[in-house]
Amino acid sequence: MVNFIQNAIEEDLKNGKYTEGIHTRFPPEPNGYLHVGHAKSICLNFGLAEANGGLCNLRFDDTNPTKEDTEYVDSIQEDIKWLGFSWGDRKFYASDYFDQLYAFAEKLIEKGLAYVDDLSAEEIKAYRGTLTEPGKESPYRNRSVSENLDLFRRMKAGEFADGEKVLRAKIDMASPNMVMRDTVIYRIAHAHHHRTGDKWCIYPMYDFAHPLSDAIEGITHSVCTLEFEEHRPFYDWLLDALDFDPMTRPRQIEFARLNLTNTVTSKRKLRQLVEEGYVRGWDDPRMPTISGLRRRGYTPAAIRSFCEEIGVAKANSLVDVAMLEHAVREDLNEHADRVMAVLHPLKVVLTNYLEDKEEWLRADNNPMHGGARYVPFSRVLYIEQEDFMEEPPKKFFRLKPGGEVRLKHAYIIKCEEVVKDADGNITELRCTVDPDSKTGGKTAGRKIKGTIHWVAAKTALDAEVRLYDYLIETDADGNVPKDFIGALNQHSLETIEHAFVEPSLLHTAAGTHYQFLREGYFVVDPDTTPEHLVFNRVVGLRDSWAKAKKK
Repeated sequence: MVNFIQNAIEEDLKNGKYTEGIHTRFPPEPNGYLHVGHAKSICLNFGLAEANGGLCNLRFDDTNPTKEDTEYVDSIQEDIKWLGFSWGDRKFYASDYFDQLYAFAEKLIEKGLAYVDDLSAEEIKAYRGTLTEPGKESPYRNRSVSENLDLFRRMKAGEFADGEKVLRAKIDMASPNMVMRDTVIYRIAHAHHHRTGDKWCIYPMYDFAHPLSDAIEGITHSVCTLEFEEHRPFYDWLLDALDFDPMTRPRQIEFARLNLTNTVTSKRKLRQLVEEGYVRGWDDPRMPTISGLRRRGYTPAAIRSFCEEIGVAKANSLVDVAMLEHAVREDLNEHADRVMAVLHPLKVVLTNYLEDKEEWLRADNNPMHGGARYVPFSRVLYIEQEDFMEEPPKKFFRLKPGGEVRLKHAYIIKCEEVVKDADGNITELRCTVDPDSKTGGKTAGRKIKGTIHWVAAKTALDAEVRLYDYLIETDADGNVPKDFIGALNQHSLETIEHAFVEPSLLHTAAGTHYQFLREGYFVVDPDTTPEHLVFNRVVGLRDSWAKAKKK
């Protein structure tokens, strides 16, 4: 692993820091499902630990009980395991440290570095000033140590209502960094916590709990996204104020978060999509959540490869989602078996093939790793509607009146007659088959420009196929507009209720991948039952990113 964070780690080790070894952490807040941006952070934190022979903790920063739930805790653990990483016995919660964090807060008060403030949230905001004007000190800023301790202990005892008082760090109201203008470190919240129950009615703010949790766990490098860069001075100030050893205490390093074209990676916005019913749930295959990507059919190997490919940067940028799709194709091209499925069927009757005859023809599974299966062939077939044109343009190498085409793994057929209904719609093609044109036959080598896929009607399995597109319609550069709800793609899901697939897919399990020949990569959806097959399109066959790389 080579990146600027790894370089910083090596420099720290060279300077004699962290002699006990490198220790990172992945610190999600359990207030929603993880998304693809978190996947980058997971790969980075666990990857840095592995590259340096160190350890990586999983720590839930559960300091906001009004938005947290054990559902999110469970889903986060499942996602990390699915991506291929393990935290061993090092699963922690910020709530494990609530007693210690409270003691640290009292220590700050005793050192004259924290005070209880009676200003409301709106007043605190007004007193903070602007980027060009210094803030104004609270009238409660100079309370005595004893008064602050008394008030803080009464806050803990539940004597005050939510919002009535807060504990603030006492730093510098004229600081050019707004975070350093006496940031709030504890607030009152009479809320039930998913782990500590009703023991606490005051909770530490994230900026207070996070660095101290890092320090308690012996984290050496606290890797955060760039929005925390302006919070780093407070991170360091707090550890200084509480006398943590500079040679062993954690060092915060920021990296650019993952921004993808056509993709929303805001927990708040994703929650809105779920709660307002725009998607089926957190695992809707159109969602960029890890559970959504998993259900869509993206693979852990592809996501890890993508994260490695995009690297770790110091500046935010917009990554083309085609890069992620390319990584998925690369993985599935190697591992997914090829099968035949007809999404928009057109009936073909082979008039010179016996009605009761059935053959089982050998078909290759995957040119990358070999293997074969046998598919049934009989008199009545289905082909794709788009593989036939009554009045085709030049260079149309599929089926047309009087034209020939090769059926994949099978024979050459010729269209002799087009059957239409009373409205002029094509309902059936009557064709003849060249009986000597299959593998091993006398005319097997006869050159035909077009090859199409098919399924035999007698043994075809009825299946539901879900075709997904981007959930958000964006500008030409792939940027998501502020009104992302207004930009929702009304055609992000097309459901084909009656497609036909070959019978080898009858007992396939949810999560199994296939390449539907000439259609794209598909995965068996968890909705599948023995009586009702359901497939999701993972990605199409066209790879715009691979083509762009070659230019």
